[in-house]
Amino acid sequence: MTPPRISTPPPAAIETGEDVERVAVVRALPGLGDLLCAVPALRALRAAHPAAHVSVVGLPAAAWFAARYDDLVDDLLVLDGVPGLPEVAPDPEGALRFFADAQSRRFDLALQLHGSGVVTNVVTTLLGACRQVTAHLPGHWRPPGTSIRYPEEAHEVHRLLAVTDAAGCPRATDRADMPLTGADRAGAQALLGGASGDGRPYACLHPGATRAGNRWPAERFAAVGDRLAAAGHRVVLTGTDGESDVVDTVARAMVAPALDACGRTSVGTLAALFAGAGVVVSNDTGAAHLAAAVGAPSVVVFPSDGHPRRWAPLDRDMHARVGPEPRTVAPTAGRWPVVGAVLDAVARQLAQAPDRRIEVAR
Repeated sequence: MTPPRISTPPPAAIETGEDVERVAVVRALPGLGDLLCAVPALRALRAAHPAAHVSVVGLPAAAWFAARYDDLVDDLLVLDGVPGLPEVAPDPEGALRFFADAQSRRFDLALQLHGSGVVTNVVTTLLGACRQVTAHLPGHWRPPGTSIRYPEEAHEVHRLLAVTDAAGCPRATDRADMPLTGADRAGAQALLGGASGDGRPYACLHPGATRAGNRWPAERFAAVGDRLAAAGHRVVLTGTDGESDVVDTVARAMVAPALDACGRTSVGTLAALFAGAGVVVSNDTGAAHLAAAVGAPSVVVFPSDGHPRRWAPLDRDMHARVGPEPRTVAPTAGRWPVVGAVLDAVARQLAQAPDRRIEVAR
């Protein structure tokens, strides 16, 4: 078989692209939070180019995102075979087919919204767009076209908006939103036991995380769950199929009964469940971004080596971040915050919404 020919456009072609009818957006990351953080940049892109066909160059796991945000994304171009990305199995023939397909689409503009660009700037350039906008690290290859210095100290949302800024797409917001459907809400109500449930307000605990190092100890989640139950909340435990062991541990450690919704929700159903909760307590994981996207009061628990400046929801009033006491304040401080600190944050979040409010004692 003769392999497809892979070429790159000359710098002049990249610099002079004017009409934008077809756009490629590189965001080949697997996480729910990774994708939600890109929503503000995609909104800026759509506002600047309302008639453009926008293709997200990403992983198969992003199919839900392309379908959910069909006002921003027209299709998903699955990145295949390209080496250097941990989520993609290297396959030279698959990579050649991928780049040939991408180049046949004749993109007018390509945006690298993946990250620092150490791997993905090459990927973006090989898409063959007439013009591209990327971000790069000092000391690493700077691709042709417009390339900004990667804003390492910025929040993830603002890192991506810096690229769309450079592409001439004025930002309108730095907050992600999550559209909900009637089916999402019906699924959440079914989990809760019908339209009325048992009449109590409820709180969601999401004790899992893709990275085991991001998981607040299960017994501490259980302690929060019991305090919420004692204050009159129904406790709902959420998680993915792969987090069932963690959720089971929390449920067994609780004295009060809890509704186990682990593995029983789609992204949309989980979003609708969060939207109706009095508070969502989660680790630093995609669930925190989902709660923020639907405007649910939340508490996000970070370890001492976490990165809240990059990954915590931006609205610190609606979405509290809790980490351990600095060792300068508490010399015996561990890697995680104590239960009391999280309960204090939960109480503050519940107090913000009087119609959801229930007193939570420490």
